[in-house]
Amino acid sequence: MDRLIEAINNVQNPSVVGLDPTEALVPPQVVASFADEVRDSVDSPEELPAAQLAVAYFEFNRTIIDAVADIVPAVKPQIAMYEALGPAGVDVYTMTCEYAAQQGLYVLGDVKRGDIGSTAAAYAHHLNGVAAAAEDGSAFDPWHEDAVTVNPYLGTDGITPFVQAAAEADKDIFVLVRTSNPSSSELQMLDLADGKKVYEHVADLVEGWGAETIGEHGYSRVGAVVGATHPEEGRALRARMPHTFFLVPGYGAQGGTAQDVAGMFDADGSGALVNSSRGIIGAWKKSGKYSESMSADEALDLVAESARKAALDMRDALRIAVYR
Repeated sequence: MDRLIEAINNVQNPSVVGLDPTEALVPPQVVASFADEVRDSVDSPEELPAAQLAVAYFEFNRTIIDAVADIVPAVKPQIAMYEALGPAGVDVYTMTCEYAAQQGLYVLGDVKRGDIGSTAAAYAHHLNGVAAAAEDGSAFDPWHEDAVTVNPYLGTDGITPFVQAAAEADKDIFVLVRTSNPSSSELQMLDLADGKKVYEHVADLVEGWGAETIGEHGYSRVGAVVGATHPEEGRALRARMPHTFFLVPGYGAQGGTAQDVAGMFDADGSGALVNSSRGIIGAWKKSGKYSESMSADEALDLVAESARKAALDMRDALRIAVYR
């Protein structure tokens, strides 16, 4: 986590922008503007809608990245939004990750993988690339991610391949521990025979999984996903997991506030990265400035302006709550 922590320190902003585009979040004139360009590049008419959305998603993402790259340390693209478009979407996912990395941002791939054995090792190539593909014997990295999210439901067998790949490639993972969605309690809050909750047991496992990978800043390569919607539990987990860096979803659109997440940071104001997706990339919809008569370029200018303002507002709120 050292590179992430240093990136956060450089901008004094522990926030990450979730790049989760949907057709509803991209201005329609931006999508429409690529119709002619895409029509000439597809093999069949059936491919046109997905291809057109994919190109629009990349332009939308690029606009947001350019608007916030000097404000935030990281972005978090959610791969499901891209996989929904098929091969064209996967291409845009990797292009988005590569473009963000080129702008100096830490790229956290929200892929939530979980499996065992050779399958987990294959998923872990998101981190360590394709081995010995280059002439010099170095790995080829098609994904351009600095970290990925993983699901711990299969236990240690499902995590070890990711930890090994992360150590090999100097990257990180974030394991689901106490998630922000309402139904998470159906499993995560169940009582165990020893009196712990399921999420507390997972937290202890995560702290152990990262024990041999602790970096210069005191945090391991194995982080935890802890939702902003559970402030009291998050505060308790901070004490329980002193060497585990937190990824905190649920800020903004899901109801989490800067005050809610403050207890998930350590005494030095480190230890957590707070995510906002729709609150930033969809801020243009609440700006009151959008008009259907806008050109695609005008709509993208509004997307950039609104995303930047939302990112600055989030940064300033977190600075007050965390660095007080």
